[in-house]
Amino acid sequence: MERCIENLFIWNEARVVVNCVYKMMKRCNDYGFKDQIQRAAVSIMNNIAEGVESGSDAKFVYFLNISRGSCSEVHSMLYLCEDFNYCSKEERTELQNRIKQISAGIVKLKYSLKKGRDM
Repeated sequence: MERCIENLFIWNEARVVVNCVYKMMKRCNDYGFKDQIQRAAVSIMNNIAEGVESGSDAKFVYFLNISRGSCSEVHSMLYLCEDFNYCSKEERTELQNRIKQISAGIVKLKYSLKKGRDM
């Protein structure tokens, strides 16, 4: 069965996060910070996509691990966004909750991929 990124909840949620981060950073003049959080957010989405097309479950798990690391990076940087007044506490919390859902979904997908290999 062919995998399709558009059918993955985690990829779709990552796309929402990317759009939210880009909107949040529109008024940010700290280009290093802006670039870092935007690249980390895009990394969540793109590593899921790259894993889908990687050709093996083991490689897919590898890319999911990178994606999960990027989730943690964005989660952490969102506190700074709040501190630097790029977002409200509510906006930060909402995005962090989305990221937690993505991360949990990645864990579940990794488990199912590993379980499939063990059979």
